[in-house]
Formats: sequence, C-alpha cells, structure tokens
Amino acid sequence: MSVHVARGVLELPGCRFGIFLIFAFSPMYKKIYFASDFHLGSPDFTESRLREDRIIRWLDAIAADCGELFLMGDVFDFWFEYRKVVPKGYVRLLGRLAMLSDAGVKIWFFKGNHDMWVENYFTQEMGIQIVSDELIIERGGKRFFLHHGDGLGPGDRKYKVLRKIFRNPVCQWLFSVLPPVIGMGIAGGWSKHSRAASGGEEEFLGEDREWLAVYAREILSKSHFDYFIFGHRHLPLNLDLGGGSRYINTGEWLKHNSYAVFDGNEVALRYWH
Repeated sequence: MSVHVARGVLELPGCRFGIFLIFAFSPMYKKIYFASDFHLGSPDFTESRLREDRIIRWLDAIAADCGELFLMGDVFDFWFEYRKVVPKGYVRLLGRLAMLSDAGVKIWFFKGNHDMWVENYFTQEMGIQIVSDELIIERGGKRFFLHHGDGLGPGDRKYKVLRKIFRNPVCQWLFSVLPPVIGMGIAGGWSKHSRAASGGEEEFLGEDREWLAVYAREILSKSHFDYFIFGHRHLPLNLDLGGGSRYINTGEWLKHNSYAVFDGNEVALRYWH
C-alpha cells in the first residue's frame, strides 16, 4: 500500500511563521502481475522479436501501477548461464526489467522447464529474485501458492525423471564444460521439438483431469490457499476449486498473450492485445 503525500508551507496573513502541512491523498494499491511462457527464442528470431516487442509494450503499460511482477517460468525457450557467458539477445526485455527493478518494482523469476538453468546473473544485474520451485506468499490477506507447474500432479513420469537429471548439479557442470557454441547448438536442436516451436493447440481436459487442478486439490486437503497460480500449461484458466480457492493458469504469449493481475481484492485473468 502506498500513499501519495504532498508537503507545503501555508502563509497566513499577519503570521510570521508558515505552517507546515502534510496532505495525504487517497491510498493507491500497487497491483501484482503474473505472466509466464514467453518462450523467447522460439521458433525463430523474427517471431521471437515480434513477441518481445509485444511484451515490452505490455510492461510499459503496467509500469505505473505495478508493485510486484512474477515471471512464472519459461520466459526463454532456452537459457543456460556459463560462468562468463549468457545467451545473446533479449536486450530489450532485460533492459525493461532492469528499469522496472530500478524504479522499485520487486521482480520474481521462476525457473521453468526451458530456463531452469538460470543462476545468479539476473540477481546480480537487476536484483531479480530467482525461485527454483514453489513459493508461498501472502498479499492483501490472501494466501498464494506459486509454481511454474512442471513436474506437478499425476502422470508425466518421463519428464519428472528428466527434470531430476537436468537439475542435477553434476549434470549441469558437465554441460557447462562444453564450449558454448556446442552447448547452445544442442539446446537449439532440443527446442525445435518443443510445444512452442510446434505451435500445437492445447485443449481443456475438464476440471477433473486438469493435472494442476488435481495437484491443487491435493494441497488443499492439507492447507488452505486462496489462489494457486501456475504457468506451463499454455492454456489460460481460472477454475473454482471450492472452499474459496481458485486455480489460475497464466497461459502463454505465443497466441493468447494472457496474464493475471491481483488488485488487492481478487485475481483476474486478462489478455493483452
């Protein structure tokens, strides 16, 4: 919560001293924004740049009332930090994020299944907080359970095994030994087989079969949360879980350009055009 304050000196006739006044205007709640699955870098340079420009326009539009920004994973279609090398490109996005951070916006970056190899570069350069798995927060009297969404819920055992391998420090070190030109080449070939590159449409499976909704209900059996916010699904969703809880999926920016915003009272799913 922030309050705009005006300070001034009021001179009264016949009075030797001014009276110092503080005028407090109506409070303005800084909103919290959630977005995910930009998949910058996919499927090619041209489309990625157009998408990046679209994201920049959105960031410029929300800058005035944004208090916190949660980037919920897969911002990049691939990202790997060598000790002294990071992927080239994305300078417009990184520049805007730096400007927001310098202006006082708290930015959180969740590791997704495409950019799980983010380390400390964003933190050192922009003060961005990196989140590896789930994050539980409370804002405006509401409890939030936040996660990119990969590896949660029933099924997808093959990926869950791969996730453990990819996140293993030894495996990451072995990959870092490869020259960047080879490592990035391998990653580029892998990305060509991703959902972002194929352009396939995601279909709603029904509330009983959406695996992140199933996972959220399992968590609710142990602890109450007002909102579960995930990415990864590539499908904007706002589902009632019962008992005052909702599952929000932020969708993606390949087709839907969707995001979520918390105004201090409720979370709404919105679209940028």
